[in-house]
Amino acid sequence: MVTERLREDIIEGTLAPGTQLSEVELATNFGVSRGPIREALQRLIQEGLLRGEPHRRVSVPVLTKEDVADIYLARTALESAAAQSIIASGKSEEAFEQLDRNVRAMDSAEAAGDWETVKRHDLDFHTVLVAASGSRRLQRMFSTVISETRLCVGALTAEEARHGHEGESPGEGTHRKISEMIRDGDTAGALEALKKHFDDAVSVLAGRDAEGPAPRK
Repeated sequence: MVTERLREDIIEGTLAPGTQLSEVELATNFGVSRGPIREALQRLIQEGLLRGEPHRRVSVPVLTKEDVADIYLARTALESAAAQSIIASGKSEEAFEQLDRNVRAMDSAEAAGDWETVKRHDLDFHTVLVAASGSRRLQRMFSTVISETRLCVGALTAEEARHGHEGESPGEGTHRKISEMIRDGDTAGALEALKKHFDDAVSVLAGRDAEGPAPRK
């Protein structure tokens, strides 16, 4: 419970980047001993959602533009490897069916202007993509990178999330292209679409840093 609450507060920005966490204060706030707090903090450090510092200080990471670019560089490598593995193993049709469920849910949320749900299904799409490769090592590496991605994406406002999908109409967006190229065994096309998708994401997030966060709606 403590881990989930803290994870949610970090991703949603309730605990702002740079916030230092105190075991004593958290134990008091949650009404538990320091043991569960210490365990929760260690789990979130392992996930990349918190940063351990000298003298046992723990804080919410402040991600720089370089951090964001590095996160998406790692995601490009991991998800490209996953897409190649899916196609090479002949699991394209099965993977497409799983990915398409997320795409259709994303399209519905986008049509309704529900950008929080769009963000959630976007991350779910990529989690499903890596899982469909069947590689435990890719999934293990991806679990850390996707947690750091949640730090980036979770802070986006509805307007910023919408901007990241500009030019994509339901049924014709990048996620659908990626899933269809995987279904069709088009490795080069899938890798190109993934790279463009991540380059666009970095552009939106870098622009956010340059302009400062927009007012939340």
